[in-house]
Amino acid sequence: MVHYTRFDDGRVAATDGANAIWIDKSLQQTERRCAIAHEQAHIDLGHRDCDDPREESAARRLAARKLVDWDDLVDAYRWASCMSEWADELWVTVEVLEDRLKYLHPHELALLRMVGASRG
Repeated sequence: MVHYTRFDDGRVAATDGANAIWIDKSLQQTERRCAIAHEQAHIDLGHRDCDDPREESAARRLAARKLVDWDDLVDAYRWASCMSEWADELWVTVEVLEDRLKYLHPHELALLRMVGASRG
């Protein structure tokens, strides 16, 4: 269940690790989508301590994979002129797009480079 609240400590989202997610009311729609996916990834992965860098990395990776479909990533890459335009088309934040790119499988990376080479 998603709850909307205001955080006073700089956080934008949190989870109890079981089934509840809290999202800051001030987030824009794309930011909400990404924050919810990130917190849901913590739940899916069974994380209880979100301060653990390894758990945070795993949640970022899973959320990025869930939010950014491979075919959509490639299609938007064909014409996007910058990271923010690419992220906007995919309806994610630049940070989530960067995570998706950071964790590309070597075969995906090779294919994306081929697409980039054909862009001219």
